[in-house]
Amino acid sequence: MKFYNRLPTFTYTLLSSALLLALTEPAMAQATSKVTQLETILVTQVTPDSPLTYTTNPKLPRQPIPASDATDYLKTIPGFSALRNGGSNGDPVLRGMFGSRINILTNGSSMPGACGGRMDNPGSYISPENFDELTVIKGPQTVVWGPGASAGTVRFERNPPVFEEDKNINFDGSLTGGSWGRNDQAADLEVGNDKFYARVTANHSHSQDYEDGDGNKIHSRWDKWNADLSLGITPDANTLLEFTAGTGDAKAAYATRSMDGTKFKRESYGLRFKKTNIGSVLDEFEAQLYYNQADHWMDNFRMRPYTMKMESNPRRTTWGGRAAGTFRFNDKLSLVTGLDFQESKHELRKFTLQGKQWISATDMPWNDNAKFSNVGLFGELTWHTSESGRLVSGLRFDHATAKDQRQASLSKDDKRNDTLTSGFLRYEHDLDDIATTIYVGLGHTQRFPDFWELVSPGAGPEGSINAFKGIKPEKTTQLDFGAQYTGDRLQAWFSGYFGYINDFILFDYASVGGGVKQVRNVKARIMGAEMGASYDVSDSLKVSSTLAYAWGKNRDDGRPMAQIPPLEARLNVQYDNGTWSAGALWRLVAPQKRYATNQGNVASKDFGPSAGFGTLALNAGYAFNDKVKLTVGVDNLFDKTYNEHLNLAGVGLFGYAANTRINEPGRTAWARLSIKY
Repeated sequence: MKFYNRLPTFTYTLLSSALLLALTEPAMAQATSKVTQLETILVTQVTPDSPLTYTTNPKLPRQPIPASDATDYLKTIPGFSALRNGGSNGDPVLRGMFGSRINILTNGSSMPGACGGRMDNPGSYISPENFDELTVIKGPQTVVWGPGASAGTVRFERNPPVFEEDKNINFDGSLTGGSWGRNDQAADLEVGNDKFYARVTANHSHSQDYEDGDGNKIHSRWDKWNADLSLGITPDANTLLEFTAGTGDAKAAYATRSMDGTKFKRESYGLRFKKTNIGSVLDEFEAQLYYNQADHWMDNFRMRPYTMKMESNPRRTTWGGRAAGTFRFNDKLSLVTGLDFQESKHELRKFTLQGKQWISATDMPWNDNAKFSNVGLFGELTWHTSESGRLVSGLRFDHATAKDQRQASLSKDDKRNDTLTSGFLRYEHDLDDIATTIYVGLGHTQRFPDFWELVSPGAGPEGSINAFKGIKPEKTTQLDFGAQYTGDRLQAWFSGYFGYINDFILFDYASVGGGVKQVRNVKARIMGAEMGASYDVSDSLKVSSTLAYAWGKNRDDGRPMAQIPPLEARLNVQYDNGTWSAGALWRLVAPQKRYATNQGNVASKDFGPSAGFGTLALNAGYAFNDKVKLTVGVDNLFDKTYNEHLNLAGVGLFGYAANTRINEPGRTAWARLSIKY
């Protein structure tokens, strides 16, 4: 039996053992008394920790129902939305920006997907609960985590374990069940001491097809699993050497595509070294190497009815590394500087007809599609200009190359390269009298076109032979500004931005047939804002709200930019006395009347306006002790039928017209048991 078939049993065994230990521990015997409060129950929105930077623990339960992928979790952060596929593996959108404009990293490594239509986008290979920390940096306001992140940087990280005195085992796990056959298991086991540790994280997530508010079944089921091993050596408190290895696989049904994803095989390896408190000037040094492979399978016959078989097996292998040093020249001046590099190879094999016989993709040879590489040098300087002021600046140089290896391409064996410059300057100031931090930052990013923009489409700009030869690098210049207030009971924040994008990469779709007609560069203008506030009514009761708005204009065509999410507000009330908790989340989304028909990105396009909607979700929880907690919830309480503006069009096989959005799940009940030992 394959390992992934045994994974649910493996995680149930670990969870059951931890639950038994937690509930039978003598110190926890008094279940009727008030116990130590567990971590925050739900993550419905996140307040910035510092200007433009958000940090949260992705292991925390959240509403809606706990996330099955990275995109699902990112939607809890204001400014994020998702290009919806159906049940799982949506594609993240930040402030209306899509694709490689968002740099998504896991443990400092990059894993771009293989599918030409981003069926397996980077977030689809990430199980949030397998990580300790999620950090989001909005806008072009950092240069140390790789190239091209004009919209923002997303980092999922596992931290080295910390063991309490006389204890050498940590365990964190959960069981989730819900409507539509949803059942998830997650386990995180750490064993070690102050010299060595071993860590195993594993998860499994499953759901059947869901039903919308009208009771219509949506082709959307999924089943996925991941398992990762970390081995670390810590000879002293300032030194770390860690080896990691991981694998996973999945299948996911899509009512929005002509094929389903029947394989999402992942292989990951990493090695990192970190040394802190080195000396009086060089304070810290870190280096890492990584290897990631996405072996993806698409077909139209394993998970759906078919008339003529289609099958495709793209594979992408990415390897790279990073080295950086932190220099602290004095109490006011510090510098992070280093280099990173990445190589990526894309291959493809397809189901094909030879004579009268269909030959499976498994029996076909791999054909090279393209190779990409990037080498970058970066430096980020922080200068404390006064007791209350900071100046943060960064500069980055990248040399990017791409080679077209497609057999039928007009640019076969052609190679292109660009040297790109990015940087930013941001000033932050603390107003101590009113407990407020204000900031303003100007950033510029030059982004080399990615695989989906150079290789996936056909025709490029007018006068070019194809997209590979004709598409120019994208150049974003953006002003970010905002304020954050932190009082005894009230927290409030605001962040706004204005940006100009030269050579924005836009996809034009044919009005008949729906395929990509052309990819071209245009001039664009963007702006928007996010804001939020939370108020502690008492030690147990909190109310909070967030608002996010994005706007864009295609200056060349004189029309709105495509694929911009509508105005969205969230209102949340949460009660938590340490033992019992309860809450409500009201999500309100305005109609989107600004759209550009038949324009979009590699995965989707605008096909008309969208209606507004509102949904209500409820939750409750009970902490048996400081180790075991039960959380229950109901999403879309009133069983409303609705769909998101950012959405792939449905396919006729499932009864959808070509320009029909897929409805979201109807009323969904769920429960989650979390265990920490």
